[in-house]
Amino acid sequence: MKYGQFCPIAKATEILGERWTFLILRELLVGARRFSELERGLGAISPALLAARLKAFEAGGLVVRRRLSGQRGFEYLPTPACEALRPVIIALGEWGMCWARQTISSDDLDVEFLMLYLERSVDPAQLPGNEAVIQFKFHDVPDQHDWWLVVRDGRVEICITPPGRDVDVFFITTVRTMTQVWIGDRTYREAVQSGDLTIEGAPALTRHVSAWLRPSPFAGAGRAAVGRPLEPATA
Repeated sequence: MKYGQFCPIAKATEILGERWTFLILRELLVGARRFSELERGLGAISPALLAARLKAFEAGGLVVRRRLSGQRGFEYLPTPACEALRPVIIALGEWGMCWARQTISSDDLDVEFLMLYLERSVDPAQLPGNEAVIQFKFHDVPDQHDWWLVVRDGRVEICITPPGRDVDVFFITTVRTMTQVWIGDRTYREAVQSGDLTIEGAPALTRHVSAWLRPSPFAGAGRAAVGRPLEPATA
């Protein structure tokens, strides 16, 4: 879309104003490089639309497409112009936590998306020997209610079948509760004391969960009172 204005906001919006743009930027800035990695983080986007948006990103100077060495396919590398948008994405996330959090509905609570973010949040360096098996059991997921995070050699992998190793920590809860805790709306202690979350396992891991399972980067963002009108400006 062309706005026919020399205003820098208009020119930026011509590049950034299409649907999915900010979510694709989010994925690139957290390290997704391959098409399949971007798809995984974006969920409902169609492959054709993602391909079109990446082509537009390349034309707009946000990514460089490079063929994978010795493999089929390409990787998409963020340019300095893309990296310069990092504070914009962070500010947008903080704004969303403050002003749009109340619009989260049951339809937004997706277990696969939650597990992807929990996978990204594990800090292997904070685990004994950099290895662990973490199991999540979600009461409110009718089919695939058991999920595992396997940490080995500094890498974290999601499993939907038993990994064949002893579990070090169990989380028994709902997708809603785990989402609320991860985004910072509730603390682990509050969720446990209310009976909405059970954490079992080695005390060295269960006592300091947030040290190795980091919260959302927006967990500390301010929260506006839901439905509270803005205060009138003063002279």
